[in-house]
Amino acid sequence: MECPKCHIDNPEGANFCVECGDKLERVCPNCGSGNALSYKFCNKCGHDLRKPEEAPPKELSFDEQVTVMFCDMEGFTPLSELLGIEDAYAIMDKVYEILIHKVHDYEGTVNEMTGDGIMALFGAPVALEDAPQRAIRSSLAIHREVAKFSDQ
Repeated sequence: MECPKCHIDNPEGANFCVECGDKLERVCPNCGSGNALSYKFCNKCGHDLRKPEEAPPKELSFDEQVTVMFCDMEGFTPLSELLGIEDAYAIMDKVYEILIHKVHDYEGTVNEMTGDGIMALFGAPVALEDAPQRAIRSSLAIHREVAKFSDQ
């Protein structure tokens, strides 16, 4: 009979593993009583021991939830070729200002700036229980402000 802990084959009738010394029994996940490894059903509550144990669903923790938002300016390369790199970056400075302010307005953190965009985190380094909603609201505000700026 195979030990559930170290997977060494043990002689039939053994109560303890010859390799690791662990008791050769299967603990019922339903009632916690010990059963021989050969039992198909728990000898106390009748639970089917052949079913694989399901891990309990992990409770969501707001400490572990982070929402990542990427903003990228579409058409930056053709724009920089048309205007020249200095004028294109002057425009990007104003776009960055919009992006950064709208991320901060919704308590996000700008994690990285690229040539034509940003990566922002909501829920890090400070946990926010509504981080996904804040990221969505921030992105909508960014779209509105960039559209106004584009009209200028």
